[in-house]
This record gives sequence, C-alpha cells and structure tokens, in this order.
Amino acid sequence: MRDGAEMSQDNTPRDPQPATVTSLPAPEPPVSLSDLRLYRNRELSWLEFNQRVLDEACDPTVPMLERLKFLCIVSSNLDEFFMVRVAGIKQQQTGGVQDRAPDGLSPVEVLHDVSRRVHEMIGAQYRVLSGDIIPKLRELGVQLVHRSELSDQDRAFLMRFFRAEVFPVLTPLVVDQGHPFPRLGNRSLNLALFVSDNEFPNEDPVFAVVQVPSVLPRLVELPHGTDGAGVTMKKRYMLLEDVVALHVDQLFAGNTVIACHAFRITRNGDLSIDEEEAADLLKTIQKELRRRERGSAVRLEVAQEMPPNIVDTLKQAFRLDADDVYRTDGPFHLPDLMPIYGLEGFDAQHDEPHVPVVATAFRDETVSVFDVIKKGDVLLHHPYESFQSVIDFIEEAADDPHVLAIKQTLYRTSPDSPIVRALMRGADNGKQVTALVELKARFDESSNIRWAAQLEESGVHVVYGLVGLKTHAKIALVVRREPAGIMRYVHLSTGNYNPKTANLYTDVSLFTARQEFGEDASNVFNMLTGYCEPPAFHKLIVAPLQMRRWVIGKIAAEEQAGSKGRIFAQMNSLVDAKVIEALYAASRAGAKIELFVRGICCLKPGVPGVSENIRVFSVVDRFLEHRRMFNFEAGGKNEVYLGSADWMERNLNRRVEVLYPVDDPTLKARILDEIFQTMRLDNVKSRELSADGTYVRPVVAEGDHLWRSQKKFVDIARGNKDALQGIPLSDRRSNPFQPIYKVTPSV
Repeated sequence: MRDGAEMSQDNTPRDPQPATVTSLPAPEPPVSLSDLRLYRNRELSWLEFNQRVLDEACDPTVPMLERLKFLCIVSSNLDEFFMVRVAGIKQQQTGGVQDRAPDGLSPVEVLHDVSRRVHEMIGAQYRVLSGDIIPKLRELGVQLVHRSELSDQDRAFLMRFFRAEVFPVLTPLVVDQGHPFPRLGNRSLNLALFVSDNEFPNEDPVFAVVQVPSVLPRLVELPHGTDGAGVTMKKRYMLLEDVVALHVDQLFAGNTVIACHAFRITRNGDLSIDEEEAADLLKTIQKELRRRERGSAVRLEVAQEMPPNIVDTLKQAFRLDADDVYRTDGPFHLPDLMPIYGLEGFDAQHDEPHVPVVATAFRDETVSVFDVIKKGDVLLHHPYESFQSVIDFIEEAADDPHVLAIKQTLYRTSPDSPIVRALMRGADNGKQVTALVELKARFDESSNIRWAAQLEESGVHVVYGLVGLKTHAKIALVVRREPAGIMRYVHLSTGNYNPKTANLYTDVSLFTARQEFGEDASNVFNMLTGYCEPPAFHKLIVAPLQMRRWVIGKIAAEEQAGSKGRIFAQMNSLVDAKVIEALYAASRAGAKIELFVRGICCLKPGVPGVSENIRVFSVVDRFLEHRRMFNFEAGGKNEVYLGSADWMERNLNRRVEVLYPVDDPTLKARILDEIFQTMRLDNVKSRELSADGTYVRPVVAEGDHLWRSQKKFVDIARGNKDALQGIPLSDRRSNPFQPIYKVTPSV
C-alpha cells in the first residue's frame, strides 16, 4: 500500500500500454468465487478513494487553489468516515460482534488497518499543506500568520479584537474533583491547558479546557502588512485558536498557563432509530440529532507538539486508544480554509470557470417544457448541461393551470431551493402536490426537517417514506390535463434535486412522456404514499422489490453469452458480495467487463481464472463523478439503463431505488458513443485498480493526445465540433475490450 512519500506527483507518462494490473498468485483451480481472498475490505477501499482525492492535491499540474480545495475535501471526507464507518466498527467491537465481512477481516483487524492507513494519509496531507500549498499561497500574497511573525501593530490589533469579539464568548472549564471533564461537542475545536496557581506554586497544575467558539470565523483577518521577509501581503490571516491561545492567560487571572495546545474530537455521528417504535419519526430524528453531538468519541486529533501527558489525559477522558490519536502538523479541519479558495483576483489558480449550457432541446424559451418532452425523450448531462431545465420543469408545472398534480422525491436539496419554492407555489395554486422528504438522508436531516415543515405549512402533502427504508430514488411526476386526455410527464435522475450540487456532480437525467413510464411513476408514488403493493412495472426496476434479482439476472445473461458478453457500468460504489460473485462468474465465462467505480470497490480485478476479464477504473477530477449508468450487450440487445442505485447491499435491500432504460435510439447512442467512450479514453484523470488494491495512473506515449474526459464533456456541451475527434466509435462494437489508454494522436 502506498504512503504519501511514494505518491505520483505529476501526470508524466508511465506506460505506453494499458495500466499494468498486479495479479494475485494463481490459486489452485477451481477457486470458489466466495473465497475471502477475492474481496477487498470496504473501509480500506474507501480510504484508497480518499487517497485519490489527496493525489489531486499533490499534483503540481492542478491549479494551486484547486489543490487547496482537494486538501479540504480529504479532511471533510475523513470526518464523515470516522463519524459513520469507524463509529460503526467500534460499536461492533464493543458489542463483541465476531462476524466477518466477505473479505474475512474482524472489526479489530479493520480498525488497526484503518488507523495505520489514515496516519499515513494525514502525514502526506500535512506535508503537502505545509511544504507546498502554504508557501505558494505566500508567494501569491496570502499569508497564514504564525505567532512568531506578529508585529507590534498586529499584536495591538489582536488584543483589541480579542477583548471585543472573542473574550465575551469564551468559557474556561477547569477539571478537578468538583468539575468533571466537560462534554465537548462533536467536531469541536478546543485548547487543552495546564494552569498553575500563583499562590500555591508547589501544587500540581490544574487541567483545563477552553472551547474555541464555532460561532466566530476560523480565519481572523489581520490588517495589511508584510511577511517576515518584508514582502507586502494582499491577505493576512491568523487562526482563531491561535488568537485565543495568545491571550488565554486573561481567562485565568492570578494563575500561570504553563501549557496550551489545540485538539479536536470526533464522535459517533450516525443516527440510531427504531422506526417501528417511533410514533413520530420527525420528533425522533430531532432527538437523535441532539444526541449526535454527545455520541461516543471515535477520534482525537492533537497538535503535533502536544506533550504526552496531555495526550494521555485526553485519551483517558474520551476512552480512546493510542491508535485513535492523530497528530497533525497544521490546522485541524482544513475546510475552514475554504474562504481562501474563494478569494477574488486569483483566477489563474483555479480551473477554467464552467457555466452549464442549456440543452439544445430547451433553448427556445417560447416553447413549453411539456411540448418539448411530448415530442421525444430528452437527456441532460450535468453539470455540463444546465440543471435550470429541471427547475423550469417544476416551476412551469406549479404555474400551469392545466397541471393537476405534482409528485416528487426529495433526498437532498439546497438552502433556498427553487424547487421547494415551486412545490409550495403549486400547492398555493390549488394543485395536488406531494413531496416525499427523506428525513434520514445522512447529515441533511436538519435541513430536510425544515423543508418538510415549510412544505406542510404551504399545503403540500408531505410523506417520509417507508418504515425501515430510505427513499433514494430521484423521480418527479407531473400530471396534466390536455385536449387528448390526461398526460403524465416524468423526470428521472441519477442525482439529487439540488441546484448547488448539480453544478459540482456529474449526473444524467431523463425527461419522458411515454405512457409506460408515467404509469410506473404513478405506481412508485402510490407505493410510497399509500403503502400498497404495486402491480408489475413496465419500465422501471425498483428496489428493494426486484432490483437485486434483476441486476444478478442481467450479469448472468452476460455469463451465458460467454466471450460475446459485455458489461460496461459506472457507479459510485461496488460492495455487494453476491453481485461481485456474479461478475466473477461472468468474467470466468469470458465476458468482458469494464467498470468505472468512483469510490469503494470490493472486487479484485486481474485474478487469474477469476477476474482477468474485468478492469476497474476511477476518475477523480474537478467534478464529483456521480452517474449510475449500465450497459449490457448479451444477445446483441445493447441495453442501457440509468438510475439512483449503486451495487451495494444497502441500495439493493434497504432503499427505495429506481433504474430505468434509455429506449430512444439517439439518446442511447449518445450515452454509448459519447459519454462511455469519452470516459474510457481518459488518460489524464483516470486510474486503474490493481488486484492488490492500489490504483495506477495511465501512461501516455510521447505524441499521444492527452484526453481528460471532464474537459471533453465541457467542450462537447459548448458545441466544440472538434471535441469528439479521436473517439473510435466503430471500435466500440468491433473490439469492446480495446486498450483504454491508446488514443488517436492529435492532429
């Protein structure tokens, strides 16, 4: 497994051939497809995804402020990982759970491996921050000021700021026989101190805690000035915890602060809800959200220079082991540095701005959205094509006097959501409006509760889904009275109804007025709101009803096709053991399988006699890869499906998910020949998974064209006629398993 010192630091070519796949030693045939050696641990696989994010921060060809952004994402990802995944494994360990995952590791073994890998990752993360990013920021005139660099004028300014803005908010918390260790909030930033009483200098110093107030900005802007070398800086910042530490003695008058060091605590952040016992789900979740702040500790981050005796005091207070302590040589919680990312005047340090383009079908603003969809299905590719067309669909439905009903699922949405406002306006206009708000969308529970309350106050019929199941499907239905009768218009998507993330995540969505889709959409909503057993679906594949059986059946059909079988799929995660076993069986039969899995992948490609016909790739770039797309070729049907579900046990068994076919030949060709092929040719931001769990960057021969798929998609959306040059469309069918990295040289 790689550590930070061994990571690739650039995009220089590595191999003129497809990325070398490291194979496991060939087991004695026949190997069982449920053999533990064939499965990768999901936690360790997720950490390798976060490593790929970190790789972008380490890549000198990435604009500098984008590298800072990737460093922040690494920290944010780790927070959620510890609050959910590590917390869950610790609960298994505490409960004496001995069950092993398909990879065979016990909870104790997983926690040990996670700790080792995260320590490596954090070391690499802070080396690039302090050794590369911060110095480059200073070259640009942006300085993070250390206490040793303060001038007399700076100190006078900070004294005034502290007395006026910070001191009134602080509360010193002494720990002694009369004062137990304080209950510090989840992800709170604190100072640990030892304080000596000036009147009794021979007595042992007292331990104390000062919580750094989260209600104040983390970055304190200093007046214009120069750095230590006399160079004038455009922006100068000091971390709030350093400002507090500089003046913390004022909280302990008559005492001497003999040690002061920062630390941060992470707690179990997952909700524990028994929905069958919850008489009021909304109130139960609100109660659990308050409990989240008081969950058991799972991680302790401490300053690099913190003395062992303070670390031991904190470990004991939070009941943590040595493996749970992470020393950091720099600021905790790097996302608080994102205001620097957003500074004006540094365009050259960012990716080229991209404004999503309105899809051709919707460019005539004089034509009704419904008339466009009635003419034929419309496919949108976000964020390259604008999400505004989806907003227009709901807004026009809210105002159209011929619309009778609007029904929509809301898993995650944005603050001040135009879609939510449109639903409320539709209810005000007398339409039957139904919104399924998923209260259990992790870390969006509070915002969804607020939206649910506002929707209900506006007359929208709000439902919270099915007991024991999250509703993860992305579907909207508009029922409209027209001269020919009732028409149903449907929007289906791989992504959320969130205008903000629609500019950051890659997704595809489909508009259709086909009757079978409309009937299926009605059945889905009737199932969600009426708890009725739906009739057979015409087009939609719905979890948890039949999706697992359907997915494994489709893979089995490719197995039956042998060497003529082919699967091309993109998803966020591949975890489900039964699905992986089916893929292994198809590979063993000769089917060619190409998978683009952004995050967790528990499948091991390249194992002789098992998965030598499977290749797995991952793209990490400026936009988060979020599509779920599936192509099956058995029997020459060449079917394409889109949807909301990854191939994970939770998606197939414990969520309401929807997959749907792309029937229109033009749209199907666009997905196969434009989207899939452009992804396959990426030799800049794509990595290939090896059997040992590491990811290998592609190598480009001298003279070959550098092909960055997300950049190509931007060019395609903007109408650049040369953007598709080099895509070997005919080769996709004649040689479906051609080397992905051999690209037509640029002319």
